[in-house]
Amino acid sequence: LEDQLRPHDLTLRHFPQSFEFSTLGGWLATRSGGHYATLHTHIDDFVESIRAVTPRGIWESRRLPGSGAGPSPDRLLLGSEGILGVITEAWMRLQDRPTYRAGAAARFKRFADGVDAARALAQSGLHPSNCRLLDATEALLTGTDDSGSAILIVGFESADHPLDTWMGRATECIRDFGGDVQPRKSRDGAAENWRNAFIRAPYTRDALAILGVISETFETSCTWDRFDALHASVTAAALDAARTADAWPAVVTCRFTHVYPDGPAPYFTVLANGRPGEQLHQWDAIKAAASDAIIGHGGTITHHHAVGRDHRRWYDKQRPEPFAAALRASKRELDPAGILNPGVLV
Repeated sequence: LEDQLRPHDLTLRHFPQSFEFSTLGGWLATRSGGHYATLHTHIDDFVESIRAVTPRGIWESRRLPGSGAGPSPDRLLLGSEGILGVITEAWMRLQDRPTYRAGAAARFKRFADGVDAARALAQSGLHPSNCRLLDATEALLTGTDDSGSAILIVGFESADHPLDTWMGRATECIRDFGGDVQPRKSRDGAAENWRNAFIRAPYTRDALAILGVISETFETSCTWDRFDALHASVTAAALDAARTADAWPAVVTCRFTHVYPDGPAPYFTVLANGRPGEQLHQWDAIKAAASDAIIGHGGTITHHHAVGRDHRRWYDKQRPEPFAAALRASKRELDPAGILNPGVLV
């Protein structure tokens, strides 16, 4: 997709971590999260119209820049994970390729101060394209920074104007909370180290699994007032479950993948020493404990990893029952034989 757009100096500018092996249809069916850490965080934000083939006929919405005509047909297909139809076409909003960029990384002695700085940036109206906070352990394990500090990576991009003013104001926000700002002057430094680690992460996970290490992630979003309790609970639940399952030693890290004016999207990683022959059972225990903690503290079971089968039981708890009934009715109407991705969502 991007290769076809590049000669026209256009871009969709949506880069999920699965970009190498995923498709536009897959992004739509799973409501994937992408490149932008603020504002246009999900594929939803770029959709004009979707066409799908269902067992009952063609589902195609009208191509419009916006509409207030009842519930959106596109919204029902977004995140439907293949249970209502197969997405075959979509009209998407494109952008000019960015030509101006500015960025910096900041160290914080306390993760909590980094949280406050990220919140200030999310509520500032600056809309940075990158605003990712890593706790000290995440920064260390990914090779981003070995100072023992939490790291906040901030970036801006534009196809229209220089970004010095935006970066200057972001720097002020960061310093208000004690951040030590390191301007990005080259392709070296914490921001580039993190980018490389992010791209390598799925391959690193596979290598760790071969070695018998349990490597799992839990991602969510919550309001700012609930983050501290959710963070503490998920961390404790995952570590307690790992210890009980004899998957020890273990470590849990946290970062923000996206931030909103009303809350962050925390992303937890657990690494645990698996016992040969027991890794699946140990993984399941850790996953269940962390997921229970997420739902119990007001988070969503997934911010951008979709529901699938792994998250189904917690999704059932999260959604309102009348909505679940409406979704089941939609499934019966569009797929009366139940042949489309059975067992998912409903």
